[in-house]
Amino acid sequence: MAAPRIDDVARLVGDPSRATMLDALMDGRAWTGRELARAAHVTPSTASEHLARLVKGELVCVVPQGRRRYYRIASTDVAHALEALMVLAPQTARTRVTHSAHETRLRRARTCYDHLAGELGVAVAQALVRGGALRLDADGAALTPHGAELFAELGIDLVAKNPGRALCRPCLDWSERKFHLAGRAGAALASHAFERGWIGRVDSTRAVVVSAAGITALREAFALEWRP
Repeated sequence: MAAPRIDDVARLVGDPSRATMLDALMDGRAWTGRELARAAHVTPSTASEHLARLVKGELVCVVPQGRRRYYRIASTDVAHALEALMVLAPQTARTRVTHSAHETRLRRARTCYDHLAGELGVAVAQALVRGGALRLDADGAALTPHGAELFAELGIDLVAKNPGRALCRPCLDWSERKFHLAGRAGAALASHAFERGWIGRVDSTRAVVVSAAGITALREAFALEWRP
């Protein structure tokens, strides 16, 4: 069996325009080529060339919808790998300048593909650990019986979507350098929060804001110690 070609993946991710597109797609939604072209500040034809390479490299997949073609991150494994690369990315430039308003929002609360990240995501994970609902460290993650009961009481369905996916998975947060909760449980929790209006997206970005009702609900459900 041939050895994995890490250099091929590195070349795909290493292009600034493709990296920007992948970062946009990390919000877990499907984007059109034109939307990704605008995000990367390139022409639609250039974006199409970049996307073709990402699809061929199996980092992105195409979702046909009528006459439109949408693009998504190809899998949760790809999403986790991209988040890990963000952890490894140089931070020197970030520490020398004041964070932009957008970056500040991303650090505070965002989605990491389909689960919560940033200060909010880490705070939720730590609250679950403190409350005895979750075991989470570098070696793995698992809901405790109490955690399973808690999710059930809140109406968070852990079975309906992607039943073959790992229930819990630690995901190292690039901005906090701590673990937040990924896997089916993390995705279900984020989906529940969106559906209940606890959180909402900031324009067409990965950043999210927490509503007043969301703050109250998260504190009551998980004894969350986090201020918006």
